[in-house]
Order: sequence, then C-alpha cells, then structure tokens
Amino acid sequence: MLPIPDGLLVRLTMLLLALLLIGPRAGAQVPAGGQTFTDARTGYQLAYPHGWQVHEEVAPAMSFYAGNSWDAAPAIVRFSVHPLPAGRVNRPPLAAGPVDSLWQALTALPQAQVVRLEQHDAGAFQEVRYEYTFADSAGRRRVLGRRLWRGGYEFQLEYQAATAQDAATLAAGRQLVASFAFAGPGLPSRRYADQRCDDKIYGIAALRTHDGIWEDDCRTIHEWSGLNLAAEPRVHRRVLPFQSYALAKGFDNCLYSVTKSPTDQPEQVYRYNPATRRGEYTGWELPAQGPGNVWISAATDRRGDLYFQTSDAHLLVRVSPATDSVVTVWETDPLRKAAYYPAIGFAKAGTHANFGLDETGKLYDVYSADGALLTVDLASQRPGPELLPLDGLPEQGGYSDVLLEQDGAGRRRLLLAGPKSIFEVDLERRQATRLRRGVYTDLAGCSLFRPAPSASVGAATGTATWLGRVLDATTLQPLPQARLQFSGPGAPAGSRTPTAAGEFLLAGQSGQAYQVQAELAGYFPADTTFQLPAGPSGHDVVLWPVQPGTTLRLDNVQFEQGKAVLLPSATPDLNRLLALLVASPQLTIELRGHTDNQGDPQLNVQLSEQRVAVVKAYLVSHGVAPERITGRGLGGAEPRASNDQEATRRLNRRVEFRITGGR
Repeated sequence: MLPIPDGLLVRLTMLLLALLLIGPRAGAQVPAGGQTFTDARTGYQLAYPHGWQVHEEVAPAMSFYAGNSWDAAPAIVRFSVHPLPAGRVNRPPLAAGPVDSLWQALTALPQAQVVRLEQHDAGAFQEVRYEYTFADSAGRRRVLGRRLWRGGYEFQLEYQAATAQDAATLAAGRQLVASFAFAGPGLPSRRYADQRCDDKIYGIAALRTHDGIWEDDCRTIHEWSGLNLAAEPRVHRRVLPFQSYALAKGFDNCLYSVTKSPTDQPEQVYRYNPATRRGEYTGWELPAQGPGNVWISAATDRRGDLYFQTSDAHLLVRVSPATDSVVTVWETDPLRKAAYYPAIGFAKAGTHANFGLDETGKLYDVYSADGALLTVDLASQRPGPELLPLDGLPEQGGYSDVLLEQDGAGRRRLLLAGPKSIFEVDLERRQATRLRRGVYTDLAGCSLFRPAPSASVGAATGTATWLGRVLDATTLQPLPQARLQFSGPGAPAGSRTPTAAGEFLLAGQSGQAYQVQAELAGYFPADTTFQLPAGPSGHDVVLWPVQPGTTLRLDNVQFEQGKAVLLPSATPDLNRLLALLVASPQLTIELRGHTDNQGDPQLNVQLSEQRVAVVKAYLVSHGVAPERITGRGLGGAEPRASNDQEATRRLNRRVEFRITGGR
C-alpha cells in the first residue's frame, strides 16, 4: 500500500471532519419560537424566543433573527462550529489568553465600550463570554456572545444589533445566547486526553524467517486483542521505518517508537496507527542518548504520557501528547541509590532499563539476566527497598520488558517479555507462568489507564483580575484624569488614576465582589460593583458629563411592583445625585419616572408621577431647593428592557434625571 503524503493526509482528515459537521441534522427538528432546540449530532441545545425565526444554513451552523424578514432583521444571533487547527487541538484553550486577545481587538474598535469580558473553565469545556458596543457607519452596534471549546472544536454564538434596538431585542437575544448548553456526547472528541485506550496489546518481534532462515527484524509489530496472547497475533509486517527496541501505546491507540541505532543524536519519535496501517514522524524529538547507548524501552503512564529510557537507565524522557512537550525526567539512574545496586550494576552485568508503569506511578524495571523486578517511585525517584526475584522463569537471560494491563474483570495483570516467551507474573506469589512463545523487544498497551470522562467543576477560586477603562459616556474617549477608589478583599487603599489610555487593573479573589468608584469634575460619579470570575476579565466604567440635555440613569433607583416604595438598593444612587446637586448649586434637573407595562396605562402614568415625587421628597429633605427639581411621569411609554418577564420588567420600574440647566 502506497503511503499518503502528509499534506494530502491533513487535507483528507479535515475533509472528513467537515463531512461529519455538515451531515444531516439527525433528530434536529427546528421547533417554533419559545421552545428548546436540540442537535443531538453536534451535542447542544438552546431555546430561541417567540417572535424570532430560524435561518437555515449548512449544518450545524444556523442563525436566528427577530422579525419576519431575514434581509430586514433588526437583530441576528449566529451559531457556528469549527474544528480547531491540529496544532491547537490538545492545547488548553484558556492558556492561549483569549480574554487578553479579545480585549486588544475590542479596544481597537472605534468608540468601543467593553460591557463584559470574562472566561470560565467548566472542566468538560471552556468558554469566553463577551459584550461590547462600538460605532460603525450606521450608528452604534451591540455585540454579545460566547465562544466555547470542547473536544477540539470551537462553538460560537453571537448576537448583533444596533443599540437603538436594545429595548426591542436585547433581552431576547441575551436570553437566546445564555440558553446554549451542551447536551450529550455530541461530536467525537479530537483531543488526545479524551481518547479511550482499547484493550489491544502490541509487541515488537525481534526475529523473522526469510527463506527458512531466522534473521533480525525489530520492525514488525504483533497485535493481540486483550490478554489472549495464546492466540495467533495480527501481524503488521515491517511497518517501522527503522529497527527498534522501544514501543509505547498512546491513549489515541497509536503506537510510538524510536530507532535503536546508537547515534548519540536527537531522534524523532515515529507514530504508527494500527487501524489504518499508516505512520509518520511526529514533531517530538528525544535528546541524544549518550555514547554507546540506545533507546531500549518505552511505556505509557496514567495520563497517557509516553516514556523512553536509554539502555544504561541514566536517561528517562517523557513525551506529553496532550501538551505537545518533551521533558527529561532524570539523567542519573535512581537505582544507583539502592542498597542492592552492586548486585546488578557491576561490569558486564545485564541491563535493567526495560520497564513498565502502573496506575500509581510506580516504575517496574526488569533485570535482563534473571527477570527479577526492581521498582522506582516516579514522583520521588526513590528506588524500592528490595529486588523482587520471580519463580518459574528460565535461567538464561534475555528479559526485555514489563507491561501492566487490566483484564476484562478489572484486574491488574503483569506481563514479562523473556527469553523466547512472554510470561504472566503473579506479584503476590512472585510466580511467573508462560503465556506464549516468541521473542519480543518491547510490549505496549494502556488498558490499565482508561481515564474517566472529564467532569464539570465548580467555580474556581484563586487570583482574578479586572481590566477596565474609564470612558466618557458620550464620546467613549478615555478619561485618564479620573480618580478611582477600589474596595473589596485585598483591594488597594487610597485613590488612583488610570493610565494615559484610561485603563486600570484590579487584582483580587475570584468569586468576590469588588467596587470601583470613579469621579471626575464635570461628570456624574459612577459606582460599579463587579463579582470577579476566575482568571482575567474586562469591564469598562463610563462617566456621564454634567451638561444641559444629558439624561442619566439611576440604575439602582428601583421600586416595588405597583408601588411608589423605593427598594433598599436605591440609597447609594440617590446619595450620589444628592452630592452632585449640593456640589453644583446652579444645577437644575428634571426627574423622569417610568413603570413596566403591567396594568392600566393611565394608572401607570400616575404611579410614575408618584415615584418621581418620592425621589424629589428625598432630595428636598436633604437640603435641595424644591424649585431646582421638576418632574414628569411617563408610565410604560419608554421601556429600558423587555416586559416579557419579571427579571427585565424590574429594570423598567425606574427613575432617571435630565439636566435642564447650570453646571
């Protein structure tokens, strides 16, 4: 069979992934608005609101839009799925700093305001959530969305609309984006750490027959299903491009090997896929093995990392497919510290560098002269207290590997490659039993290390950072002269000023609430509270200029439903307005009262007038002249948010103020 060039193989792989992604939307019947939509093939579900439509695209991509016409839709939410490039599949998505990259991109947009930017690691998936506004040729636009990573794929859900549509579409769009959730396994994971090791065992055949004559091989691999080594193996004839003593099996069920030539040069690791019978060199390079040495053995650990050891046992190297890294574990044989080392380390003694690993991180070396086992704790690099001689083995030397596997009943089994045979070892009785004849330089398997599926984790705790800017609310230009006061666990004391770009950075504890108070002469002070998520996050603070015609929201001045009774959370905003009026005695304002749309519209106008009167009474009782304050009740005529549910109706029961004169 002719080999496939690497470039063509990559293109074929991406084509197969594309076919998988654009296959029929199995069981994905698109429901009417207000219902839950589930795509079992892709593995997600979401709910889109009443009054929104579906715009079908090539599966699994799709879009949702408000109104009745796609071409004239006032708001759109787009959903897409893409396989990550091969070089990013196994890298932790959040380690690449997506929040920092997005911050740089967003703050470069014209007149941008970052409303929300944060990341979250849920264990089974990672995500970044973002919201921002910016200026384009048609006015200001709002974008909010989520980017999620699972199984080597990137999922993105994004709302876009003009900010003029906020009252009509923002709440519904926000709800749609928030409703996205993974459901079921979905697309098969492409990540190395998510693969499940099967029960197949492999061995490098040391010999082969040619025209009836035995000769060296070390390139042919034998394959067995499970621990049925008495059966005839499936033969992968001369599939390695070099002779080898070292073979390890990855969690991806591929085999990894390196040449046995004593080159004393860095050597590339070769990957062979038994399922496709194709192989290629990886980008992993082992260091020079040292004069007169060869790479003699390889093994796999419980994380799926691959280990290679030299014939003098002085060099052990770990290859981590999940992180694409190569690390030297030790450069001096730990067994030299063992009391029994003189019995195995004398001149012309056999090697003890052929090894296997168990699920606890214990390394088992085999002494090639008599098959005795020696152990090293991999974490501490401490040797075991004694040699473990075995009964039932032939006296002649030639013991070449140790492999620990798990059988169908979940029991651990230890295999030993010996002179012309493979043995199974009962460690409790220290007894060996022959399983089959044959000479093998190394054995490979990983069924002992079948990992449990990734589980969701709770909210992480630890260091978190809040990166933000202080901006003019009307021009969105930075205000480096502003004074900032931080409060919260570990927050710096005293006031600070932002950088020339208006930026500030607050380091704190994730899960804790932090407050930034921003003040600048000629602006209404802002008081922003933000609960820090784990890791980096972004959130701008805006200051409204105090000038005639400006309407300012008192976000926390809200009322009980159907009543002119202030909620306790209103006091800080009322006090900031009071401080502004006291500091600027020439300033006059108009209070504007709003309600939700529940009940009789005329009664709502009366209720909004009563709420204006309550706020005015509070200010007057604290020394503001009543003639400086006028009022107007608007009822439910100017909603700030959707009236479809109580959580957003509450935002409409509010009071704003408009500056009518003075400064």
